[in-house]
This record gives sequence, C-alpha cells and structure tokens, in this order.
Amino acid sequence: MTEKRQSFMGGAAVLAGAVAVTKLIGALYKIPLGNLLDKEGMAHFYVAYNIYNLMMILSTAGLPLALSRLVSQAQALGQEHQKRRIFRVALTIFMALGVAGSGAMLLFPQQLAQLLQDSQAKLAIMALSPSVLCVCLLSAIRGYTQGQGNMVPTAASQMIESSCKLLVGLTLAWLLLRAGHGSEVAAAGAIAGVTVGSVLALLALTVYLLRCRDGRKGHDVPQSRRQIARELLRIGVPVTIGAGTMSCITLLDQILVMGTLQNRLGLSEAAATALYGEYTFGMTLFNLPSSFIYPVTVSLIPTIGAALARRDHYGARQSTEAAFRVTALLALPAGAGLSVLSGPILDLLYPAVPETAAAAAYHLSVLGIACIFVCLAIMSGGVLQAYGKEYVPVLSLLCGGLLKVVANRALVADPAIGIKGAAVGTLCCYVLITLINLIAIHRCVPQRPDYFAVLWKPVIITAIMAVVARGSWSILDRLLQGSGIATLLAIALAVLVYGIAALVLGAVKRQDLLALPKGEKIADFLRIS
Repeated sequence: MTEKRQSFMGGAAVLAGAVAVTKLIGALYKIPLGNLLDKEGMAHFYVAYNIYNLMMILSTAGLPLALSRLVSQAQALGQEHQKRRIFRVALTIFMALGVAGSGAMLLFPQQLAQLLQDSQAKLAIMALSPSVLCVCLLSAIRGYTQGQGNMVPTAASQMIESSCKLLVGLTLAWLLLRAGHGSEVAAAGAIAGVTVGSVLALLALTVYLLRCRDGRKGHDVPQSRRQIARELLRIGVPVTIGAGTMSCITLLDQILVMGTLQNRLGLSEAAATALYGEYTFGMTLFNLPSSFIYPVTVSLIPTIGAALARRDHYGARQSTEAAFRVTALLALPAGAGLSVLSGPILDLLYPAVPETAAAAAYHLSVLGIACIFVCLAIMSGGVLQAYGKEYVPVLSLLCGGLLKVVANRALVADPAIGIKGAAVGTLCCYVLITLINLIAIHRCVPQRPDYFAVLWKPVIITAIMAVVARGSWSILDRLLQGSGIATLLAIALAVLVYGIAALVLGAVKRQDLLALPKGEKIADFLRIS
C-alpha cells in the first residue's frame, strides 16, 4: 500500500477535522433523538450502548494501538514483509474477538438487559450486536494505516459511520414513534443506525485496502506469526485491561446507581430509569470534548514509537509537548464553557423536553469540569503507552474506577443527593486518574514535558473566557427575555475572547499552525513566530 506519510500534528489535524465533522453529525443525531425519546428512551439507548462499548473496548482498545505501534516501527526501519505480516496476524485476532463480542450481545440480550436493571433494553442490544464484529475489522485496518502515518482512511470511515447513524437511526426512531411503538422499540431503531454505519464503513475501507495495495518488494525476514501475536498481545493486553476495567466499572456503576435508587431510595424501575436518563443528557455533551483528544493520541503514539525506534529522543519530546499543548488549548475552554453555561446550553438543545433539560443542568455543570480531566487522562495515558509504560494507565484507570464506584455508592444512597452523586463520582474518578498518570510521566519518561510551561497560559485564558461567557449570558438573557439567541451570542463572544487572549499571550505556537492547510500564511497573517 502506497501511503502518504503525515507529520504528527498533520495527522492529528486530519483526525481532528474528521472528529469535528463526525461530532457535528453526532450532535444532529443525539440532540433530536433526545427530544424524540426523552429520558426513558435515552436510558434504554445508553444501556445498550454501554454494553456495546464494553464489548468494543475489550475487542479493540489495546490491539489497534499495538498494531499501529509495531507497524510504525517496521515502517521506520523499512521492513515491508514484517509490516504486512503484522497486519495479517492482527486481522485474525480481531476477527475472533469480533465474533465473540457480537455473539454475546446477539445470544444473551435479555440477560444483559436484566443485569443492568433495564429489562426493556433487550431490543436495542440485539440491534447493536453486529457492530462489534464490524468495528473489530475496522480497527484492524485503521491501526494498519495509522501506523504508516496515514490518518485519512480512519477519518473517512468515521464520517461514513456518523452519516449513516444520523440518517438511518434518526429516521427509524421517528418512524417507529409515529407508528405508535414504545420508547424501547424506538431506541432499538435509533441504535440500528450505528450498525448500518459500521457495516458501510467496513465495506469502504475494505475496498480502499484492496485498491491501494503496495507493490514494493521488501528484503527483510519477518518474525514468525507466533512472535508477532505475542508482541501484539504484550502491548495490547495491558491497555485493553485498563480500558476494559474502566468500561466494566462504568457498567457496574450503572448497576449500582440503578440498584441504589430502587433498593435504597425505594424508587420503581421506571422512576429510576427516568432519573438515569436525565444523567445521560449531561453525559452526551460530557463525551464531546474528549473525542477531539483521541485523534491527537492516535497520531501521537506511532509518531513517538517511530522516533524512539530511531533513537530520536528530542523528536519524541517535541511531539509529547505539542500533544499536551493542544490538549490544554482544547480541553480547558470546552470543559469550562460546558460548566458555566450548562443550563442555557441544555435549554437551547432540548426545547421539546424542558423539564429533563433543567434537571440535567446540574449534572453537566459538574461533568464539564470532569471532562477537562478526562482529556488530560487520555493524553497522559497515550504518552505512557507510547513510551512503553502500558501498565501505568491500567493501574490509574483501576484506581479511578474503584473510587468512582465507592463515591457513587455513598453519594447516590443519600436522599439529599440522589442521582446528583453520579456526576460527582465521575469527577473524582478522572481527577485521580490524571494525577497518577502525570506523576508517572514525571518519574518514568526521559526529557519529560514542563507541565507549568504547558498549562499556565491556557488556564489563565480559560478563566477569562469563563467569566466573559457567564457574564455576557446573564446580561443578554435579560435583554433578550430568555431567548436561545442569548446563549449563542454568549458562546460566540467567549470563543472570540479566548482566541484573542490566546494570540496575545502566545499560547499558540507557529509549528501548531504549520500542520494546517495554508498554516504558514495563517501564522504570517497572525504574526506568530
């Protein structure tokens, strides 16, 4: 396969652009869906999606990273035969994992739904089951192309998935509700769009792979399949355990929250489901900022791996510092903005269910701060994985997950706190994960980044932006008598202030802009040296 190799920031920019498009499409999917299904239907939706997410993480969390890392090292050393054999071995492993994950969801949907205290989620689980196999195969192809420095196939397939999810899922949900079906059937229809999207994305990447096969001859002698499989598992299993542990704890947390609401506070299953549904409205926006950090991490890991294979420690450090800088510049304003404008944003997005939006505002105000630490946890974990410290993120995820379960168990059982304790538990979880990862980087990584130098400017700029966002909304809301336009204007003003402050304080570096199309002209126009 002939690939156009991209720089770290260039690859991150490609994936970040794709994420921006897919998340916009995702917003056009989940926001109308929330207005259609309300809290009960969204609870059924997320029960199925959380199970799917666990199956997908167990199948694809660590192995694509390991595949990308090994392929990037082979590419850097010119080992063509080794690179291709790595892909074939990985594809076999992914196929087996996908069949197991899809089979579990398809054969045992009722048992899984009952385990999560929501018996009506059975249909949604079944509708989503084929996606696990498709995503496993997608992950193998994506890991292979990412390891060669080409992020375009991943970006294109993500947009295909999101577009189908929007068109198919939203249409099915609307038609089923219009036909008089209940929220559990409509939730299954909505989530079927995810399945259709993964199938079409897999077809597109398969065609791409077949058409772009590389005819170059290699002269290296590849390792045996057993050696490659052992190396893939050595790198991938710790990451999978860590990510799978967090996903398992999320499911356990959901079981405990739903069980506590029913058994300790005396609520019915329907009432507990409704409260958990309110929490999911906050979770939808909470997950958005971190999605822009994953592309940076995906591009970072093979870049650092290739630099270390060449013994280029200075280049590895430059990539690490650039990744932390981009993470801080994206995560801090996004999280602070969601927190200070939680109520106005939810009112704007969910006008058809105002009571649910109002109830979810508290959750989002806490989760907005939490998402900052999610982003930092993702990036710091990616740095540790890139430097071969795969077990440290596993430990930090386990510690954070256990804290989340303990905190939620204690807080949700308090009648004065109830479901609000779930958001606080999430915040505590990711603060602990981030602290452990940052301490580990400081102690384990040679030529470690200077945290203060990376973070102080974004922190000051974000504080200014948050004050402007809340203050301007308060004034505009009174002048416009509660119109949603006040929220949009406040967000636009906050973004403008943040951009100006970032330029004035020099938080954006010239090399960050050079990775973008016409980046040199942009840097010259803004006079960034």
